[in-house]
Amino acid sequence: MAAAALGRGELVVFPTETLYGLGADATAPAAVERLVQVRGRAPGKPILVLVRDLAMACVVARTVPPAARRLAARFWPGPLTLVLPARPELPPALAAGTGTIGVRVSSHPLAAALVAALGRPVTAPSANPPDAAPPRRLAEARAYFGDAVAAWIDGGTLPGGASTVAAIEGERIRVLRPGVIPAAALEAVLAEEGR
Repeated sequence: MAAAALGRGELVVFPTETLYGLGADATAPAAVERLVQVRGRAPGKPILVLVRDLAMACVVARTVPPAARRLAARFWPGPLTLVLPARPELPPALAAGTGTIGVRVSSHPLAAALVAALGRPVTAPSANPPDAAPPRRLAEARAYFGDAVAAWIDGGTLPGGASTVAAIEGERIRVLRPGVIPAAALEAVLAEEGR
C-alpha cells in the first residue's frame, strides 16, 4: 500500500534504523516538490535518498568512486550516507544546487522493503518540519503532518541518532555530519586498502 502511494506521487512516513523518514519517489519531480512543500526545507539543503544497493545508487549518482564502494561494502546496509556526484536530470530539490546526492541503504527491514517494492530510490529526510524534534515514534510524525501523508508504516519506537554523512574526495573521506558510525571506523576501512 505504501509503495503504491509512492508510485502515485504521494508521501509516506516509514521507519529507518535511526528515526522515522518522510518518503517520496526520488525520481518524480512533482513528488519531491510536494515533500519540500509539506516538510519545509531550507534552500540549499539537499535531500538524502535510500536505495536498495549500489546498482540502484547509480540511478541517482553519476559515479560511485572506488573508496565509496569499499565503504558501502563494509557499512551498507546501515547508518552511513555517502555523498556522491548527482546525476543532472534528478529533481532539483534533491541536490539543492550542490551537484551531489546523499545515498544510503537502510538496515531497517521495513525501509528496505519499501524501496524494493517501489523499485526506485526513496527520499528519507527525517519526518519533521525544520527546527522540530525528529520523530522516534510514528505518532510524533503523524502530529506533524496529519493528512498530508498518504501512508504510515509503524516500526515501533526507534533508537534515534543520525546516519553518518560522508563525502568521498579521491581516496579520502570527509565527514560532513557525525553520526552512529564514527569517522575512525570509516578511515580504518580506507586505510586497510592501502596496506
